[in-house]
Amino acid sequence: MPFISVTRLRVRSIFYLPQFIWHALKSQRQAERAAGFLCGRVMRDKRNAFWTLTAWKDEAAMRAYRGAGAHMKAMPKLLDWCDEASIAHWEQEGAELPSWSEAHSRMVAEGRTSKVRHPSDAQLAGKITGPKQGGTEGQTLKPV
Repeated sequence: MPFISVTRLRVRSIFYLPQFIWHALKSQRQAERAAGFLCGRVMRDKRNAFWTLTAWKDEAAMRAYRGAGAHMKAMPKLLDWCDEASIAHWEQEGAELPSWSEAHSRMVAEGRTSKVRHPSDAQLAGKITGPKQGGTEGQTLKPV
């Protein structure tokens, strides 16, 4: 059964954006080449928030990606770069990605915030801001 992962990260200062985007692009390329990656989308949202939505063959494939390469190198930096971070995972029938709205609903109901060193008031309150309505669905990711 496919394993879905959704993340939301908000970069706390434009000072960190170039580094964040560089590492995000490297992590994106890593995901597209990872064993067990099925498909995904990424989206830049309002106020420097970034969403990822990925489907994996199973949880083990996602964990192998998360614990290696560019993604593993970027994760510790997010503690300082971000003031909001949240994540949710679930299994579902079929690898079709849910809408951003559904991903947000699942994150609020089943997800959790992640540790950051400089949390915003929203992060401290456990509030996860929803994605922008309308507009772009984001960039599609496909296995290479």
